[in-house]
Amino acid sequence: MNLVSRQVGPWGTNAYALICPTTKRSVLIDPGSEPEKLTNMLQGSIPIAILLTHSDIDHIGALEEMKKRLAVPLIAHPGPHAAGAVIAADRWVNDGELIQVGTHTLQVYHAPGHIGDQICFAIQGDNRIIVGDTIFDGGPGRTRSSADFQTTLATLRHVVLLWPDSTICYPGHGSSFRLGDRKQAIKKFLKKDHGSFFGDATWDM
Repeated sequence: MNLVSRQVGPWGTNAYALICPTTKRSVLIDPGSEPEKLTNMLQGSIPIAILLTHSDIDHIGALEEMKKRLAVPLIAHPGPHAAGAVIAADRWVNDGELIQVGTHTLQVYHAPGHIGDQICFAIQGDNRIIVGDTIFDGGPGRTRSSADFQTTLATLRHVVLLWPDSTICYPGHGSSFRLGDRKQAIKKFLKKDHGSFFGDATWDM
């Protein structure tokens, strides 16, 4: 499956397009900003859906414009969504559900913590996962409360660490990375007592 990535908007959000090389069917993931750039990512393909990893404004800023341009269904998690976000999905998906894109299949992983509606899209039979703001090369996604941080810890233990070492994570910001290169740091991070911490975290804190 062809993966196209572009950085858009003032927060440097990664938007992704996944394109089936056989059928040319495609999906657009996280239309954060810059509709022209997003449209160009899909050039030569047949868009069939827009997918959201989560509902933060930097990931949905161009959503309404791209819905008008592409006239395709919106697929997202039912929430809870980011404060002020109004998400009118045509299809709500939960953990374990599958999304067909041409001859390829995406599996949904619910990965809350950074936000309640955070999901990841794994390409079945492949080692690539679009992880949104679940995890970055240097640490987990920012949390807004100590309860959210504890949820992030649970997601790391019960979702992320179960993925193979060969998994290549494609985050919502920054560069992609191989999960196996970070697993030991994540395990050490999970062994520490972080108290009532929340906010921006790094693996070595």
